[in-house]
Amino acid sequence: MAWIILFIAGLFEIGWAVGLKYTEGFTRPIPTVLTAISLVASMGLLGWAVKSLPLGTAYAVWTGVGAVGTAIVGILVFKEPATAARLVCLALIVSGILGLKVFSSGH
Repeated sequence: MAWIILFIAGLFEIGWAVGLKYTEGFTRPIPTVLTAISLVASMGLLGWAVKSLPLGTAYAVWTGVGAVGTAIVGILVFKEPATAARLVCLALIVSGILGLKVFSSGH
């Protein structure tokens, strides 16, 4: 269950990271509030997950899910470049996330 919660925390991390773009420097109230809610949810769920998962593993997976997801949103929504090198690097992060899951003592 902790891994599912951690993954959801990572999804909320994507939400607040993408939300930062829409806040326009925290000048737009609704995107700012939604970004803050997503940030609190992400941190809260991460805190919950680390009660039973190793801290270093949980943090690395959380940031990895957030980084990969945010990069994918950047490619799909903001038309950022999807170069082969960039995609390979994202795949390496995903493989690291999966490796941490497989070799973690807290599963």
